[in-house]
Amino acid sequence: MFERVKSLRTLDLEVASRASLAVVVPLSVLVLAGRIDWAAYASFGAMTSLYGRSEPYRLRARTVSVAAACLVVSVAAGLAMSVTGAALPALVLGLMLVITAGILVASTYGLFPGTPIFFVFAYLVCAQVPAPEDEVLPRLLVAVASAALAWLLTMSGWAARRLAGDRSGDLFKELPRTPLLCPAAYRDAQVWLTILQNLVGVLLAGGLALAWGIGHPYWAVVSVVAVLPPPRAAHSLSRAGHRIVGTVLGVVVTGLVLLPGPSVWALIVVIAVGQFGAEILIGKHYGAALLFVTPLALTVAYLASPVAVPTLLVDRVVETALGGVVAVLIVLAARGAARRRSRRPD
Repeated sequence: MFERVKSLRTLDLEVASRASLAVVVPLSVLVLAGRIDWAAYASFGAMTSLYGRSEPYRLRARTVSVAAACLVVSVAAGLAMSVTGAALPALVLGLMLVITAGILVASTYGLFPGTPIFFVFAYLVCAQVPAPEDEVLPRLLVAVASAALAWLLTMSGWAARRLAGDRSGDLFKELPRTPLLCPAAYRDAQVWLTILQNLVGVLLAGGLALAWGIGHPYWAVVSVVAVLPPPRAAHSLSRAGHRIVGTVLGVVVTGLVLLPGPSVWALIVVIAVGQFGAEILIGKHYGAALLFVTPLALTVAYLASPVAVPTLLVDRVVETALGGVVAVLIVLAARGAARRRSRRPD
């Protein structure tokens, strides 16, 4: 029995269950309230639950608080762009600020993931969803409430461990990760190099997507941010390959789900399963995790702004490939620059 519990623990069931619950509860409330068109704000607030994995609770409280604040600010920035009908230059400037601030915050507080992918995703989607001026505050409050619920769920293990007492080591996974504070991150040249790589990548990928008239250009941008590593992490070409192949297979799964025209409740189940599966696999195999991440992301996008399903699927594949190729070019350029530096005499 102990071995069975231990094997389940290695699958991060605790984290995956909390993440699924964090997104299902607010989405269910929105369905009952007849405002499923606000799904994006609830979903991005719920992404607070994706932070603080494997951290002791005294440190996790800081991590998830910082993450929640960044997600809510990103949603607010996107809402501001949407309600004011901001022109493309303003949207791009906002994107550059979100990327810069996201990487600086992640590097300062030791967030994992160390990239600004969720902040960028929240900003871009909320900027694209039309929002009337009189609904800005309630939409933002949905994100705040969802983030608060996710915060409570992410910290709930503290009480569960106290109740379990001496048996907590057998029932719950260990918490070995210690996020390191780095107040001087803003002076780190490697951090600014990562920011520069991300800015160049998103401008190039987003510009190409717009020039070619591909719908949902933000997916190309998100793909770049997802593939490029955080400061001092290894530049891996395999991650781009995993993202492209995993996305293509995930789009096939999404098509099987969305094309029959399922009910809203069925879509919420898809989101819950996607969130659960992604959290189980994300630390083990990135490509396999995308079999769940892709249906999750596309279903949230579909609920927020319904479009023709075939168009949604094709745009996702094309723009993910575009962003992946741009990221690969940046990775190769970074490797070439590193090799040239290593050949120079001291």
